[in-house]
Amino acid sequence: METSILTTEPLEIAARILERAEAAGADQADAIAVSSTNASTTVRLQKLEKVSESTSRSVGLRVILGGRQATVSTSEVSDAALDEAVQTAMELARISEPDPYAGLADPTTQARSTPPLSLFDEQIPEVDGDHRLSQAMSCEQSALDADGRIVNSGGATFSTSVGNFALVDSNGFAGTYADTSASMWVEVMAEEADGQMRNAGWSTSERALHRLDDAAEVGREAAARALRQLGAAKASTCEVPVVWEPRMAAGLAGIVSGAASGEALYRRATFLAEREEQEIASPLLTIVDDGTLSGRLGSRPFDGEGVVTRRNALIESGVFRGFLFDSYNARRLDAVSTGSAWRSVGGLPQIGSGNLSIEPGQIAPEQIVADVEDGLYLTTLMGFGVNYTTGDFSRGAAGIWIRNGELAEPVQEINVSGNLLEMFQRIDAVGSDAQWFGASSAPTLRMSRMTVSGA
Repeated sequence: METSILTTEPLEIAARILERAEAAGADQADAIAVSSTNASTTVRLQKLEKVSESTSRSVGLRVILGGRQATVSTSEVSDAALDEAVQTAMELARISEPDPYAGLADPTTQARSTPPLSLFDEQIPEVDGDHRLSQAMSCEQSALDADGRIVNSGGATFSTSVGNFALVDSNGFAGTYADTSASMWVEVMAEEADGQMRNAGWSTSERALHRLDDAAEVGREAAARALRQLGAAKASTCEVPVVWEPRMAAGLAGIVSGAASGEALYRRATFLAEREEQEIASPLLTIVDDGTLSGRLGSRPFDGEGVVTRRNALIESGVFRGFLFDSYNARRLDAVSTGSAWRSVGGLPQIGSGNLSIEPGQIAPEQIVADVEDGLYLTTLMGFGVNYTTGDFSRGAAGIWIRNGELAEPVQEINVSGNLLEMFQRIDAVGSDAQWFGASSAPTLRMSRMTVSGA
């Protein structure tokens, strides 16, 4: 146990509904219970705009009866409400179609201890409205003060969350943990000479308060991003090197994680099918999913089925190492769970990632840009133009044109396109500047060429 704030209430509630499900005749069952306290303060143009504080509690139950499964959830935890929820779940299971792969996790894969992952910061429950307000005000003010061309704001928000999670099942597993998070976000607008506005935002989020970026720095970064869009124009269609700033590169890791889902493999809806242990990318590229990193937002001691979380290499020195599995999809494909099940209170386990990281290289990001004579520094992607089955990639974009190794004029209303397998092979530089964005980390990346076209 990492903190005295961890309450036994969620575990007790989950155990109560599980006991009722077993008494009602379920062959197998598991229950999750969560409680959370969330608070946020939003300001706009240095005036308080919104304060939100809420506490919630809910419990979810999955029952399996003759291979048929059903889920229910409720925020009411009285004995009568739990009895009703169990009855509903059993009725739904009886009319469901049998599924030979339905079932709980293998007990031998489940966690039997809780490692110290530093998921809880005891300072966060002590944060009050005055602190949230001062941080939001400071963040926005620094953005507004950055330049006279910053003329408007979409607001700044400072938020905190304290949560408890518990999972029990009829195999005898019982686990619980507490976690915290804090975040800050701001958006501002810069004015063109013709009165047109360019907006940009920036944020920071962490498990611990002291790891958040400084409020003033967040504001200045948002302002800088809005200002560097001023005077943006379209670019002519060409094939040039593209430098991905760290935040954009982190999105690539998310695409790989989605394509590496065991469910996508079962449906044959991924360009990574039948490519395990094959070289699919530049040797410079390594992408890891790791739910065991201390203090990170994607960490947890066990997954949504109680399976121990672990480090899963997705791409290692260019070689695709394998897929992510929950227990259900592992059974469908004769594989094993990778501790990658995520669970909402009212749903079945789903495959997801923990902390996604593109491992940094040795080159300074400034050098990566300096080595480009003519190309694009990519700062924004828009839309959902990713075909996970074929790997085709086409997204709306914006950024800064690189001329003679230096960042020059901003560009907008463009598309960047290619095929992901070719794009990964064309990575010819990986920066030393890895940065965290929530539960993802990435450095600057450069692809030797991509198609850039006017939208």
